[in-house]
Amino acid sequence: MPESLADKRCVPCQGGTPPMKPEQFLPLLDQLSGWEVIQNHHLYKQYNFPDFVSALAFVNRMGAVAEAENHHPDIHLAWGKVAVQIYTHKIDGLSESDFVLAAKLDTLPH
Repeated sequence: MPESLADKRCVPCQGGTPPMKPEQFLPLLDQLSGWEVIQNHHLYKQYNFPDFVSALAFVNRMGAVAEAENHHPDIHLAWGKVAVQIYTHKIDGLSESDFVLAAKLDTLPH
């Protein structure tokens, strides 16, 4: 059985690596739940919560995962929701590590 995205590790991107094309990232997107690819550039998902405190706690759990993987999403925290955008800044587009991070974030309690 192939290794799940959440079991993989984020790998530092080398400059000059081209961003993934749809034919490369669509099979990875199929392994995620509720994520969308925006303009073939970044992953996006919104998580909903009953209050601000729960949303903030989730952001802190996400931060711990991002630090452990050394791959950092753009996070927007608001009352009752957390929006996440992930892409590889060094190549200004998508890499496999973006999908790995998204899968890991989905394993967090929310």
